[in-house]
Amino acid sequence: MKRIVHFAACFFLLIIQGSCKPSNEQNKEAEAFAQKNVAPVQTTTEQGLKKAYFASGCFWCVEAIYESVTGVKEAISGYSGGNSNNPTYENHADHAETVEVIYDPQMVSFEQLVTVYFGSQNVTQVNGQGPDHGKSYRSIIFYQNNAEKKIIDEKISVITIALKGEKVAAQVLPFQKFWKAEQYHQNYERNNPDNPYIQNVSIPRLNAFKKKFPKLLKENTGH
Repeated sequence: MKRIVHFAACFFLLIIQGSCKPSNEQNKEAEAFAQKNVAPVQTTTEQGLKKAYFASGCFWCVEAIYESVTGVKEAISGYSGGNSNNPTYENHADHAETVEVIYDPQMVSFEQLVTVYFGSQNVTQVNGQGPDHGKSYRSIIFYQNNAEKKIIDEKISVITIALKGEKVAAQVLPFQKFWKAEQYHQNYERNNPDNPYIQNVSIPRLNAFKKKFPKLLKENTGH
């Protein structure tokens, strides 16, 4: 049985790696295969804190967004969704830039984190967000159990109705492994406020999110 599961996981990841279509079709094929054949990995709760994983374009942007949310202790930039080991910023191949969100479920729910996810991105943009394009910037929302998947699926159903014909681009994939990015990527927006990308892309995206969800914000998170 372990060999069958391992083969299925490898096959699913190869599908993702081999994508070359100019649409969301290949992503959705990989998503469907993974949901049917790959069991999600459940992370452990430590000192009452849980973890959740989101890919939504540049991880500098996503990290800053989640760190502004009440109940989030920390957001860590890294890589997930691929099959290569020890990915790096220069070569993370089939992985997507992903953020690990460490949160207190007594203060913020997984459902609210999903709301933050879809509310802080262009939900229809395929393989990228804003000016960032390519598979490494694709949108993925990871689930660790059936309860989380149900929350994600229900949210996507509501959004899909509102889109009136357009489709949600994000893949919904079983979580497997998270690789932490290099240290200089951590808290990048906070540590590099004068960087042109931060000024022109990351901060405007963060401020747009804050304007949309003021009740979810920690105090003193303004730019």
